[in-house]
Amino acid sequence: MPRVLVTDDVDPEGVALLAAEPALQVDEVPTLPKDELLQRIGDYDAIVGRSATRISAELLKAGTRLRVVGRAGVGIDNIALDVATSLGIAVINAPAGNTVAVAELFFGAVLGLLRQIPRASEVMRDGRWDRASFMGRELKNKTLGIVGLGRIGSEVAARAHAFGMTVVAYDPYISDERFTALRVRRAPSLDALIAETNILTLHVPLTEETRGMIGKRELGRLPARSVVVNMARGGIVDEAALLAALEADKLRGAVLDVFTVEPLAADSPLRRAPNLLLTPHLGANTVEAQRNVSRDVCLAVRDALLRNDLSRSLNVAGGSGEWSELHNAMLVARRAAAVARAVLADQGMRAVRHVALRISPDLAHGAGPLLAATAAGVLEGVIETERLNLINARALAEARGLELSVGESQELGARTLEVALAGGMQQLAVAGHAPDVGTPRLTRIGSFHIDVNPKQTLLILTNHDVPGVIGRVGTLLGEQKVNIAEYHQARLAQGGDALAAISVDGAVSEDTRRALLELPDVLSASVVHFRDQ
Repeated sequence: MPRVLVTDDVDPEGVALLAAEPALQVDEVPTLPKDELLQRIGDYDAIVGRSATRISAELLKAGTRLRVVGRAGVGIDNIALDVATSLGIAVINAPAGNTVAVAELFFGAVLGLLRQIPRASEVMRDGRWDRASFMGRELKNKTLGIVGLGRIGSEVAARAHAFGMTVVAYDPYISDERFTALRVRRAPSLDALIAETNILTLHVPLTEETRGMIGKRELGRLPARSVVVNMARGGIVDEAALLAALEADKLRGAVLDVFTVEPLAADSPLRRAPNLLLTPHLGANTVEAQRNVSRDVCLAVRDALLRNDLSRSLNVAGGSGEWSELHNAMLVARRAAAVARAVLADQGMRAVRHVALRISPDLAHGAGPLLAATAAGVLEGVIETERLNLINARALAEARGLELSVGESQELGARTLEVALAGGMQQLAVAGHAPDVGTPRLTRIGSFHIDVNPKQTLLILTNHDVPGVIGRVGTLLGEQKVNIAEYHQARLAQGGDALAAISVDGAVSEDTRRALLELPDVLSASVVHFRDQ
């Protein structure tokens, strides 16, 4: 009988769902000291907790029976996820349970700021009556700019309409149909959104792409007397730049619920900034949210233990059976999708709408995992809060309005697949070969036939088919200390357009990409950095 250890005061409603299952033995204990937990963990098949217990590499290795780690909440900073994956332990969180809580906190905090409620309350408690000093502002007819129209951003948008606000959002990975359904106008770029926004709110994950997304330049482009709100992750807003803008009276105010370093230092200058409303990461701190995340994670842990249902897992548990047999094919699918997405983005595509996977008949048994890998490639670097992997990718893609399809094709050779992305009038197909044993390859980009191993980074160039281009590209990459692993040049006809697929070691900077575009006869340059799988 599987045993489950529940700790950290997980809401009892979720624990009751586990305890009601006769096939499980559930032990509920307070947060334990590290050494005591290390001694006990070897007796359990699953552990469910919140943030107080650190699920370290040492603990995971001591849990010789562990199959599942459940986190009653969104963040998994306290879990050694990579170690859990290597040990075949599923990690499950509850990303949706706090959606309403964060959306409601947003409006509570913004209203508090605009109506100066915290200061007014302090004045009243001091025995004063100073009504004239607290002239407020209304939300009606203000423009709300949302960066990230995912799960929480959508909830904020829905509630903003009730206040009579104009809602505009920037999210290149959400379909036009989704924008229409939410009655949200699409901004073509972040700069365009910022230029017309009275209240700017962020609902994106913290990635290399979003770190420092709102800095001195962006704050300077906001209309006068705007408000900035960050309830997503610390580091998305440059705190020093925000502090300077507030002290210079360039903003009406700001709200921060998250910080680059938490807890916020007692002597942080943010604590003394004018018109800055600070809350100690309260996004999910409601009775209802804690109940929701408890129910969600406990149900998922139960299903993982008793039904081997890992659809809610944040990692790919195991390493045998179908997942192992399809490893190369899943890698090709994911990387083909990432290449197609990057090239189309550089061609100006605003949003992917359709994702079509074609597979050879000998891969048909893996249609589900392969489509998941394809969805993961499309979404790499653009998801909101959930950690992207081969298990949750399909649900995340579909939630964002992407239409996913998979089908067999007799036209494809053995262990071959093709990923086609489309949006509006633009589309691109990328194909690859995934042998049982050996190196997976990308074999076609659009109409160009190539043969390259997509390892760390892939450069995709288009150029005129004239002498000297390959030499100039190689020389420039050498000067930039970029080591070429493979260089494959393809053309459709002599003297026409050509395409180069260049596999390189390490990263390629934006400056290097721009330098490539300045070379004679180079028409486009796309850089795809692949995530490890």
